[in-house]
Amino acid sequence: MNLVSVIVPCYNMSAFLEETLQSVCASDYPDFEVLVIDDGSTDDSLVRARAFASRDPRVRVLTQPNSGVCAARNHAIREAKGVYILPVDADDRISPSFLSHAVAAMEANPQLKVVYCRAEFFGDRQGEWSLPPYSPELLARKNMIPATALYRREDALTFGGYCTDELFREDWDFWLSMLEHGGEVLQLDEVGFYYRVRSGSRRTLAAQNKRKMVGALNRRHPDYFRRYLGGPLHYHRSWSRFLNGVADRLSLRGKNFFRKEKTIGPISPIRPISPILHSGRNTLYEQDGLVIKAFAKPGFLKAIVYGLFCKSKARRSYEYARRLLALGIATPEPVAYREVRVCGLLRESYYVCRKSSCPHTLQEPTLPMSAMGGIGTFIARMHEAGVLHRDLSPGNILFDDNGRVEVIDLNRIRWRRRPLDFRTGCRNFERLNIGREALTLMATAYAQTRGFDPEACVRYILTHRWYKHVRQGITNMQ
Repeated sequence: MNLVSVIVPCYNMSAFLEETLQSVCASDYPDFEVLVIDDGSTDDSLVRARAFASRDPRVRVLTQPNSGVCAARNHAIREAKGVYILPVDADDRISPSFLSHAVAAMEANPQLKVVYCRAEFFGDRQGEWSLPPYSPELLARKNMIPATALYRREDALTFGGYCTDELFREDWDFWLSMLEHGGEVLQLDEVGFYYRVRSGSRRTLAAQNKRKMVGALNRRHPDYFRRYLGGPLHYHRSWSRFLNGVADRLSLRGKNFFRKEKTIGPISPIRPISPILHSGRNTLYEQDGLVIKAFAKPGFLKAIVYGLFCKSKARRSYEYARRLLALGIATPEPVAYREVRVCGLLRESYYVCRKSSCPHTLQEPTLPMSAMGGIGTFIARMHEAGVLHRDLSPGNILFDDNGRVEVIDLNRIRWRRRPLDFRTGCRNFERLNIGREALTLMATAYAQTRGFDPEACVRYILTHRWYKHVRQGITNMQ
């Protein structure tokens, strides 16, 4: 018998953990261990896990600072001693026979990479979880394999385990990584997994998160989607093969007359690659001393606006950076931008600049007070030049220990013909969600540079905070 390692990531699951562990330890398979990995819980989950482990020697307890379920699973996989891995979330259950039947199937067929079973909901919802039959083609559009499925530990280690980026569909990404080079999958014809539905369960995706997920999956598995969908995964996933087929039919002898690409600058083509500096609504990459900003794919209406009526964010970033430098206002040196249009609508855009030498931002937990006056003076000089940066937030101001200050994220700048007045200039500080002392030093230097009353300037800047920060109670005005 080969040892099975059942891994149970746990974050604040005190109310359910013991029930989950009881279901695992009731398995009729004779050779398994249970690794509970506490992900920095703030309730008594860790205490309960250790108490259970003291009663059952098959259970080991691991801990880590809160890092998310994927990091917890990867931690447990590295510590596991088993040939096979079965993840079970800390509020779910398995049947007594699932492990033995799944292992028997794996050992009978070396080509099998994944074994899962039929599933049922319990808790706030009852009934069978209708999982469609597995096929590699369907896996390219949706996931039908639950997280609780058996696989070989060495297979997971070959591609690094679960992706710790916030993908919102980490299980789907994991199975794509597991199966993109082939392998068979089996669903056992028995209900062996019970998925708890409760308030707070992650079974919905906001539109913004869905776009982020689709973009991340396309970056991580382009060959899989090309093989089974004929191109990338689309926001409307079930239409992906059709949309890719249409794109192919609109091409003639390899040249697509409906797709137009434009690159300004010495870099052509721009191909963002790892490492990723930031992944969110927009994605930042670092490559050969350059920073590439891949702007989020616009929705249909914005694709029309940016494609036909307005400059793209990438183009504005490039042109505005050149304009700032001409005014003597520091920003990372612009290198290039790229736009991709399909039928005239903007679909992709990228901005490339030199990597800044300034290592600090105002997002750091401890700010050097000696640098705040220089930042206030820098903002004053921007305003005197008629530059209104409408996204002047802590992450968009860079500075070093020698007094250099730079501004980034330029596409929302507005250009005025004359210096900004007192009210507009002071109001421009509203997004700087930093401490009172730092903001006071910055406002004082700003007022002195512009010839304003320092007391009035400080009072206005401290009083007028961004409405979203006020509404969320995070104004940092201690």
